[in-house]
Parts: sequence; C-alpha cells; structure tokens
Amino acid sequence: MSLRASRLLVTLMGCVLPATAVAAAEIGVVGLLPGKAILVVDGVRKTVAVGASHAGVRLLAIEGNEAVIESEGRTRRLTLGRHVYASPTAESRGSATLTADARGHFVADGSINGASVRFLVDTGATLIALGQSDARRANIDWQRGQPGMAMTANGPTRVWKVSLEKVRIGSIELQQVEAMVHEHDLPVALLGMSFLNRMEMRHDGPTMHLRQRY
Repeated sequence: MSLRASRLLVTLMGCVLPATAVAAAEIGVVGLLPGKAILVVDGVRKTVAVGASHAGVRLLAIEGNEAVIESEGRTRRLTLGRHVYASPTAESRGSATLTADARGHFVADGSINGASVRFLVDTGATLIALGQSDARRANIDWQRGQPGMAMTANGPTRVWKVSLEKVRIGSIELQQVEAMVHEHDLPVALLGMSFLNRMEMRHDGPTMHLRQRY
C-alpha cells in the first residue's frame, strides 16, 4: 500500500471531532466524586481519578469542594464550577523540526507510550492513525476502543478509536491524544490533526517547524 493510498477518510460511529485549537487551555471542574473529579479542558469533559490526567491536566487531590490540579508544572486549586485559562510560556513549550523527503513528505521519528513510531505528517487525517503492529508495541488495548469503519484504497476496513496516553516528537509531548487503530498494519503511522491542531506549524522551504501551543 502506498503512503498516499493509506490516507484514511473516516467517519467513526457517533463521533464529532473539533477542527480548531486555541492557544490557551480552558480548565474547569464541573463535578466532584469520591477520589475523582469531572474536568473540562477546552470543552472536552472527562471523569479523572486522583493521579490521572486529562489533556495534560493532572488531578493531584480532592480537598472539600476543591480539586487540586497540575498544568504546565503549576499547581492550582479549583473550586467546583470555577474555570481558569492556562497558557504555557514560549520557553516551556516543546518543538520539533522536520525535513521533507525526496517526495516532499514530512516524516518524523517519535514515540507512542514510549514505543518508537515513524510518523508521516498528514493534515488530511482527522486523527493519528496507526496499524495493529505499532499499537501492539505501544501496549494499546484497541479492542476496548470505539469501533468504526474507514474507507481505504482497498475498500472499507475496521478501525477502533482510542486515546493515546503519550505521543512524543522531538521535545513535544502530548497526553491523551485521539487516534484510531487500523485492523491491518500501515506502512507508517499518520500524524493527523488530533496532534497537529495543538501545534504552531511553520514551513520554511523543505523544513517544517512545530511548536506546541497547549
């Protein structure tokens, strides 16, 4: 399968994904449970246990009607119903520089959950997409993800929508990144907009510069 043919045009069952990103993350606490809090980060709600993270925001503790969180190395106390904006400084944001290959494709060596993965930048892909071999090496239990169908050059095929714990390229490390696992292997993982939407992207001839926005 060629790189171009491996591009996936996918509609996942019941899935509507945001297409834009903002420079500052809006963080809110909308619910408190024993040992858990319901966090909203940039409009995405998730129930998070103490010690776990959602979109780079870690829940450290629950004390009374407050949640103690950590974002970009800073500890905050959020009262139930309160929202704050967190914008990382330029010095704290990760970056990566990619060089185009002979065909003009931007490729990068990175990792998913600590496992080495080779990525192809694909602004036409909604999500990061990877095959089962890469998913297996990254210890992703994809069969517990949300099932769907994707159209490829070889016809419809099964995929599973999952959330990747960590994705790293250069000094950029993102947490809880949406992805889909293809039922067959792909020649290279596609670095889609679920990752790229959180980047500042700049082209300089055959070079692409990525800087983490949030």
